[in-house]
Amino acid sequence: MVQPSPVAVLDKAVAILRAVADEPASLAELVTRTELPRATAHRLATALEAHRLLRRTSAGTWAPGPALSELGRGGADLAEVSARPLAALRDVTGESAQFYVRDGGSRVCIAAAERSSGLRDTVPVGARLPLTAGSAAHALLAFAPADEVTPLLPAASFTARTLLDVRRRGWAHSVAEREPGVASLSAPVRDGAGGVLGAVSISGPVERVGRRPGPEVVAAVLDAAVSISRAAR
Repeated sequence: MVQPSPVAVLDKAVAILRAVADEPASLAELVTRTELPRATAHRLATALEAHRLLRRTSAGTWAPGPALSELGRGGADLAEVSARPLAALRDVTGESAQFYVRDGGSRVCIAAAERSSGLRDTVPVGARLPLTAGSAAHALLAFAPADEVTPLLPAASFTARTLLDVRRRGWAHSVAEREPGVASLSAPVRDGAGGVLGAVSISGPVERVGRRPGPEVVAAVLDAAVSISRAAR
């Protein structure tokens, strides 16, 4: 039996994590499994989700989040495992490649492979960008619960239909959303349970990336997403 700690809120948070360890849970099921008040269970589950320790499934239930496995492997793991696929993607497409993870209402670049010469679209590692513009934002939000996406749409450069298209085809494209003259192409990176770990992206001048990406470029981005997903397991 797990002994209670002196920090009651930590005990409650751990109870929620244990409650979804074997099977996803709705809010009502969380309350039943943890015996916590409904408001407390909802508040803590939402906070754990913001830290990616929980995630929402397509059915709207809570399940273990990607940060749990990341912490188990080491905090720098996603950046490390994405380095080689990003370099390969840069070499195949000739464009800068990035890997973003969601952090609350933002996306953070945790790894990048830049062009060695010529005009570049540099996104430094550690850069924090909004979830309201850019194809990486599309890829990160397309599979998120509606109650997380809807509040962002009034300020977004895209619509709910944009995200539906991303869900249907599996990749995202944007032109001049984040920065004038810049286009990007992104794909979600999934964990073993189907949750979104992050988004792999290429970006560059519209003249090079194009307003309608070719099938070879789309395939390269999707291949990189699969490579990162496999390496992260």
